[in-house]
Amino acid sequence: MAKQLIFNADLHFEHNQWRSELAFWEDELKSFTKRLEELVDRWTDKDMLAQLEHFQNSFIRQGEVIDTLQHDINVHETNMSELDAEGENALNQALVKNHSEFRNRMETQRHIYASLKKDFFKFLSKYM
Repeated sequence: MAKQLIFNADLHFEHNQWRSELAFWEDELKSFTKRLEELVDRWTDKDMLAQLEHFQNSFIRQGEVIDTLQHDINVHETNMSELDAEGENALNQALVKNHSEFRNRMETQRHIYASLKKDFFKFLSKYM
């Protein structure tokens, strides 16, 4: 059975897509945080403020996850660049496996982020 070659350019394209998605999430989190700041000035209800704090903590955590994902993309890009410098255009199995695992991490993160966003919009519709 013939092996399929996976080229750096193919993975680089996907990395760029992920970077754009992560940058968008970063911008959204900034906007969501501003919304929280508006609400904290309007409300004194302890239950509401506890929910607000929950979202604030969740947004901070999401920012940390985004930073980690961005770092990991950069590390993978560096590894790919090193192969390019050595004249290798096709990736080795370890890097391809790493990329596949990262793809799964991104998919999981999409679900987590979408759920947080959905819950936040429910929260906003209740208190705005």
